[in-house]
Amino acid sequence: MNKQDVELLSEEVEMLMQERAMLLNVVGAAAVLISHATVQNLPEEVVDAAEKLSKALNALREETLQDALDAVQVA
Repeated sequence: MNKQDVELLSEEVEMLMQERAMLLNVVGAAAVLISHATVQNLPEEVVDAAEKLSKALNALREETLQDALDAVQVA
């Protein structure tokens, strides 16, 4: 690899790390929202969407979800 390739790769990695940080904030906020939601107070469409979101959150690795929750607490 030449110097230019290394610089481009470094820029790409930095961009991906920034995107990961933003996604962790979104996931963390979604997890907090779901944890505070009460089904009785939500319209059926919202409950359906919350169930889908809950399943997606539960499918995450525990470490990733913890990173997401930590990201929200820092923000």
